[in-house]
Amino acid sequence: MPNRLVGERAIVVGSGIGGLAAAAALADFFETVTVFDRDDLPDLPQPRSGVPQGRHLHALLAAGLNALDALFPGIGQDVITAGAVPMQAGRDTLYEFPGLQPLPQRDLGWEGLSMSRPVLELAVRRALGRRPNVEIRPRSRVMELIADPTGAGVTGVRLAADGASRSVSADLVVDASGRGALTLAVLRSLGRAVPDETTIGIDMRYATAQFAIPADPPTSWKAVLTVADPRASRRGGVLVPVEGNRWMVVLAGVHGDMPPAELGGFREYAASLPTPTIFEAIRNLELVAPIERHALPTSVRRYFDRLAFYPRGLLTTGDALSVFNPAYGQGMSVRAQEGVLLRRLLNRLSTESADPLAELAPAFFAEAQPLTDTPWWNAAVPDLVHPETTGERPPQFAEMLQYGAALRRLAVEDADVHRLLMEVQHLLKPRNALSEPTLAARVRAAMAAAPLPASR
Repeated sequence: MPNRLVGERAIVVGSGIGGLAAAAALADFFETVTVFDRDDLPDLPQPRSGVPQGRHLHALLAAGLNALDALFPGIGQDVITAGAVPMQAGRDTLYEFPGLQPLPQRDLGWEGLSMSRPVLELAVRRALGRRPNVEIRPRSRVMELIADPTGAGVTGVRLAADGASRSVSADLVVDASGRGALTLAVLRSLGRAVPDETTIGIDMRYATAQFAIPADPPTSWKAVLTVADPRASRRGGVLVPVEGNRWMVVLAGVHGDMPPAELGGFREYAASLPTPTIFEAIRNLELVAPIERHALPTSVRRYFDRLAFYPRGLLTTGDALSVFNPAYGQGMSVRAQEGVLLRRLLNRLSTESADPLAELAPAFFAEAQPLTDTPWWNAAVPDLVHPETTGERPPQFAEMLQYGAALRRLAVEDADVHRLLMEVQHLLKPRNALSEPTLAARVRAAMAAAPLPASR
C-alpha cells in the first residue's frame, strides 16, 4: 500500500486511455481507486459502443508509448504479444507531402507500435486490473457529480448500475468521461463560469476499411501517409498494419467531403488522393470488415487554468481539455502524458502540500496547457490552411506556412532535420524546437530560395 496517501478513495469516470492512465497515477496515492464506465468491458479486443470512433485507426505516438510504459511497465511487450506490429520510426512509413518528394525512409532511432484501439485498451485495462487497490466497474453509468452543501467541492458521483441508482462518495473524482459534460454540468449547477474555449471548424469526415495484407505486400514500406493538398482535392489517407495481418486504411476529407461506405466508391476515393500509392495497394483487395465512417466537426481546446473557481475534489482530464483532429493521431498519446503529469504532481504535492487535493487541479491545469501546445498547433496550422476552416489564424500565418514547407524541404535533404521534425510530430520535443536559432536561419534561407506562391 502506498506510503504517502492523499485520500482514501478516488473515482475515475471513463475507461478510455485517459481514464486508465489517470487511475494508474492515482493508485499510489489513494487506498482504493474505482473506475466506472457505462460500457460492457469484455475480456476481448472489441470496439465499445460508447466509443463510436473506436473502430477507426488510432495512432500511438512515441511519446504516448513512453508515457504508457512509465505508468504500466512492460505494456509495449504486452501489446506486441496481443498482435501489435513494431514499426521503425522513419524507415517503415512512406510520408507523401503535396508538392514535395517523399521524406526519405531513414532509421530515426526509435520504434513504435501499430495496433487497433481495442487491442491497446484491453492490454492497458488488464495491466491496471493487476493493481490490487484498483477496481474497474463496467455497466456503471455516472449520471452526475455530487457537490457538497457549500458548493465548494465535489464529494462523489451518482451512478446507474444493475438497474438501480446510487451515490458513491470519494475524496477525488476524475472526470475522464469524454467531452466534459459532467464537469460543465456541475459548474453550471453551482452558478459558476465554465472555461473559455478555442474551436477550429474543420468538419473532418473519414472512413476506415480493413483488408487482409496480401501475400506479396510492398517491400519498401509497412505504412503510408498521404497528406492532403489544400490547393486541390483536400483528400488524404493513411494505411497501416494492425494485428491479425490486416491493413487498416483511412481516407479523409474536410468540409463536407465524406468518403463512401461501399468498396467501389472507397477505391475511387483512394484513386483521387494526391498520389496513387494507397489506391494501388488496395485496388484488388477485398474487405474483411464493413467500412466504418465518422465525423469531427470541430477541434476544441478548453482553458480550465483560467477559471476563478473550480471545485475541490474534482479533476477534469482527457477530451474535456482538448479534442484534436484525429488525422494527426495525437489524442491517446496526450491522454497518456496527462496521466504521467498527474502522477508527478501527486508525488510532489503529497510531500510538500498541507492540502494536496486543494492544489491538485490548479497545478494540473496550469501544466496541461504547455503539454497541449505542441499537439494543438501541429494540427491547427494545417487545418487552418483551408479557407473554409473557421477559427482564428495566428499572426503571420502565411509566413508560418512558408516556414513549414521550407522545413520539410530541408528534412528531405538532412537526416538531423528529419529526425527533429518527427520528434516534434511524435511529441518527444516541443514545437518551439523547430525555431531554434541555427535551424531557423537555415529555414529562412530556404524560404527565400523557394517561396510558396503568393496566393497561399
